[in-house]
Amino acid sequence: MRFSAVITALLIGVMGYVSAFANQQAFDAQADVDDLMMDTPALDALDVAPNHLYGIDGLHSGRVPLNTISPTTLKTFVQVVDLMRREYIEPVDDEMLFYHAIHGMLNRVDRNAEFLDATAFANLSSFTTGNVAGVGLKAVWKSQDAHWVVTEVTADSPAKSAGINVGDYLHQIGDIKLNQSQTENDIIQLLSGIAGSSVDITYSRAGRSKQSANVIRNQVQKSSIEVFVQNDIAVIKLPVFQNNTRQDIIDRLALIEGQVRGVVIDLRNNPGGVLDSAAEVASLFMRKQVVTQVQNRSGIERVIETHGSPVLESMPVIILQNRYSASAAEVLASALQTHGRAMIVGETSYGKGSVQSVIPLGNNQGIKMTTAHYLTPNGKKIDKIGVVPDVSFKPPSNDSQDDEWLRLSLDLMERVDLRRPKSPS
Repeated sequence: MRFSAVITALLIGVMGYVSAFANQQAFDAQADVDDLMMDTPALDALDVAPNHLYGIDGLHSGRVPLNTISPTTLKTFVQVVDLMRREYIEPVDDEMLFYHAIHGMLNRVDRNAEFLDATAFANLSSFTTGNVAGVGLKAVWKSQDAHWVVTEVTADSPAKSAGINVGDYLHQIGDIKLNQSQTENDIIQLLSGIAGSSVDITYSRAGRSKQSANVIRNQVQKSSIEVFVQNDIAVIKLPVFQNNTRQDIIDRLALIEGQVRGVVIDLRNNPGGVLDSAAEVASLFMRKQVVTQVQNRSGIERVIETHGSPVLESMPVIILQNRYSASAAEVLASALQTHGRAMIVGETSYGKGSVQSVIPLGNNQGIKMTTAHYLTPNGKKIDKIGVVPDVSFKPPSNDSQDDEWLRLSLDLMERVDLRRPKSPS
């Protein structure tokens, strides 16, 4: 029997109890939960103890003791479900009500948590390949409307499926409320992320109420590494961390003719990707050093260190980052910064130092939730803090000034001695 069916049966039993006492003016909030649930045919039919909510037919079929939930809370939940079914202006599907309840529970507790239906769960390979993807829309700021306005929606895209259309206003992407201070590049980066991940978009038709949609990023974008030489400095643009990133860097550097005096790693707009890939890139520059510590609810679960031969150990390094450098990108930056191996320039990074695990539920479904945090080599948090640069750059006033940061980075490489390692602080 499916878990959702068990929930439904349980709540039907509770609903029957509530309905029998609907005319009572008082409800004993201190009543024992076992008493609340007793003599419910739905539970008897399931042949389960009435004091536990069971997850059946799943890989994680644990139980939730109902005596930890007040009878008042259970009653309120049932009343809300019943009111939505009977009073909402449009008919609602019972299954969808419970799926929405699951989504709401996850999102209110964990901003990075998601319920993965069969379609989303089937895209899990994207989490390991680390491709960057969008949702299939573009928007521009229109001063006459004082809003970001959708100008393009790709056919058959997640944005189109969510009901977003050309001419709609965008109000919020994820946790970020939109206004005229953002640039078009900001909007692109907020909508982009690791393929298979999702983003909440708040939008509206002109003059109408706001709507929210959770949209899966599946419009894969170009995410290949770019390597070029400028003033004898190798510039490595890393759009995302994939399984083959380390070897890709080595192969592309091998094609460079002439001498290279230093390296600039451009992590701007890098949303992360595969954590072990970031450690492998760090291994190009450091020998036997801690890259990150992974801390779960029980303490330090794992310590990730560099390994192998650091073929670029003698090279001075600058890491260029911006507010959209996140996750594995922050792990690499914080590791090289902590060990004095690189100078970090640009602006403070995004601050996503959390680990999301994908846990199968059965029925080709799963849950993605935060199960741990990344810490710097010396045990400092990254999540909601970010990596603070050693040298801050003024945010560009428009997208065309983006390359000015690269010029400043190359200029710093000329003036600052980055070869002398510092002790971790």
